[in-house]
Amino acid sequence: MPQSSTMQQRFHAWLSDHADETVLRWIFRSVVTVTIIVLAVDLAGMNGLLGNPELAEITQEQPSLNLPSMVPSVLAPLLPGGDKRLMPLPQPDGAMAKPMTFELVGGGKLMATGTIMPGISESFAAEIGKRGDYIKTVVLNSPGGSVTDALAMGRLIREKKFATEVEAGKYCASSCPLVFGGGVERRADDKAAIGVHQVAAISTANALPRNEMSAAQTISARCQRYLGDMGISLQVWVHAMETPHDKLFVFKPDELKSLNLVTATPVAAPAAAPTKTRS
Repeated sequence: MPQSSTMQQRFHAWLSDHADETVLRWIFRSVVTVTIIVLAVDLAGMNGLLGNPELAEITQEQPSLNLPSMVPSVLAPLLPGGDKRLMPLPQPDGAMAKPMTFELVGGGKLMATGTIMPGISESFAAEIGKRGDYIKTVVLNSPGGSVTDALAMGRLIREKKFATEVEAGKYCASSCPLVFGGGVERRADDKAAIGVHQVAAISTANALPRNEMSAAQTISARCQRYLGDMGISLQVWVHAMETPHDKLFVFKPDELKSLNLVTATPVAAPAAAPTKTRS
């Protein structure tokens, strides 16, 4: 027992004399250990030992709203005295929370309403295949959704040389502006709301963070290339990447025009003919 106490005293005395050296050794050993663990995990992943985590559809979290009750809050930044540029995302509700539907109405307008679910671009292409000869303008009212599908829809719109439009009191957010950007002519009423935010890669439980980051960077590059192809300022995507997932950056009408996201003003509805009265 006395010998054990003597050994402990000698050890503590040595540690006091070599404190810096001991700390540096422990730090070095810790770094080496962590490095070995990381390399082992990477090697296992490359060899399929950890499975191949598949990233789910890359999407922009979908802000849906209860129209028309939510419209005033969406348009708040545009009202006199409103200086708030970011707004919280409204919760999904009603038709906006459901998969996007398509309805051809008078004037060659195809009304596209609802969430851009994964695979909805195929339904859109089928609708264009059936009614494309009658369509002149795709009118959007959507909280966004799948970025991949939004890009496909936008490119098909450009291929068919359709115009796009967001009407007064309607909403085009998240990935929806990508669809809007496909129009050869793009119209938005001053009382419409168009907003963007960051993309999100939704992964499986086993997906590694670096894969999610890589996927998000890839889709971001695709979006920037797409905006450039459509003749739209890349500043639109800067605003998107600066805005957190739980917020929305709402563009002002003059910004939409300066960024070339909007190219024309909506065509005003014809005024009703005066009613003739008999004297």
